[in-house]
Amino acid sequence: QVQFVESGGGLVQPGGSLRLSCAASGIIFSIANMGWYRQAPGQQRELVAAITSGGKSTYADSVKGRFTISRDNAKNAVYLQMNSLKPEDTAVYYCDARSTNGLKLGYWGQGTQVTVSS
Repeated sequence: QVQFVESGGGLVQPGGSLRLSCAASGIIFSIANMGWYRQAPGQQRELVAAITSGGKSTYADSVKGRFTISRDNAKNAVYLQMNSLKPEDTAVYYCDARSTNGLKLGYWGQGTQVTVSS
């Protein structure tokens, strides 16, 4: 059974930092392409960052230069370092896994809430 457990969210002031973690199970993590999505109230879920099995990363324009995605295959974990946070980054953040041909693996986890507010 595929499972994602996201953690690390919280309340932070604008300009602050958070590091999100996702522990994945039930997949062959080392060959999965991983990503972080977010969903703000009333908005569609959007891709924030992705990292291939080979370590190549891509980012949404809105977070380039501020967020960094990384993975640890030995721990079946993917991380999202978020710096210079803005109020518009407020959302529930979800971990995602895709097969080599782009198929989503498993279902969405519970996500982790990130709130950026003074």
